[in-house]
Order: sequence, then structure tokens, then C-alpha cells
Amino acid sequence: MTIAFTAMPAETAAHLWNGGADAYGRPPETTVSDGPGHPCRHCLRNIGAGEEMFILAYRPFPKLQPYAETGPIFLHRQPCERYRATEILPPILSSPDYIVRGYGHDDRIVYGSGAVTPTEKIASRAGELLARDEIAYVHVRSARNNCYQCRIDKGDEAAFADAGLAI
Repeated sequence: MTIAFTAMPAETAAHLWNGGADAYGRPPETTVSDGPGHPCRHCLRNIGAGEEMFILAYRPFPKLQPYAETGPIFLHRQPCERYRATEILPPILSSPDYIVRGYGHDDRIVYGSGAVTPTEKIASRAGELLARDEIAYVHVRSARNNCYQCRIDKGDEAAFADAGLAI
């Protein structure tokens, strides 16, 4: 199975760059990066020291419901190119491990699917999860803080991942 690492939709990033509000209805905070550790969820690269960035509330789910987690993320302040790659680990995934967790077609956690996974095994773990009928997509989240990093879709479904995601 082919998988695709899916970044924040370009439309969502453009909304924020053009003065739009975050998931809490607030303008993103602008600050300057002091170096690595600020992963941009649009280009899936770390924001370099001295670069302006947004800090904002993000909900990577299409609608509000009990499992629609909202949390803090970083975004380059200036527009950046959206990450597009298949089966290539995004540059932001540089920690030793991450939580890899499956979500159903109803956008709810599929219990028993989440596990702290060594970074080099993220792709294979995602492929195993996406082979299950009840799992529609996978999130990669920080193993220490549970922060959303990116989404993983079946390669043939990655084109649909751009639609319907809220800020």
C-alpha cells in the first residue's frame, strides 16, 4: 500500500496568512523562532531561527465532536510551499518517536490503534493501520506533548485529504 504524509491544507494556511482566525476564533500570535523545535504544519519543515512564525489553535478535523482534538501548532508567518510527498518522512519528524494513531470514517479515535512508534517505523505502522477497514486515516502526534504533526492517508485517497478540514 502506498501512503502519503498530508500537511495542513493550503486553503487553511492561506486563510491564516490573510488575517483569518484560528480554531478558537482568535488571530494567530506572531513571534520569532529561536531555532529548531518549531515545526511548520504546512511545509512540514522546521522554522529557522530568526524567522517569523504564527502560533495558533488548530483542529485537524472537519467538524466539532468529542474526539476533535484542538491544540497549538506553528506555521511560517510568510507563505511557504505545502509539503507533498509519498512515503517520504517529512523533515519535521526528527524526534526519536511519535504517537501514531488511527481514526475511523467518523473522525473518531479507533481504540487500540495508538502506539508510541519509533520514527523509522512510522511509515510501516501507518501502512498496517490503514490496511484495516475501520481506519480511514492516521495522525502523527508528539510522543511527549500529543501535539498534532501531520496526517497520513492511503496514497490513493490523499487527494481527498485536502477537503473539509477545519482550522
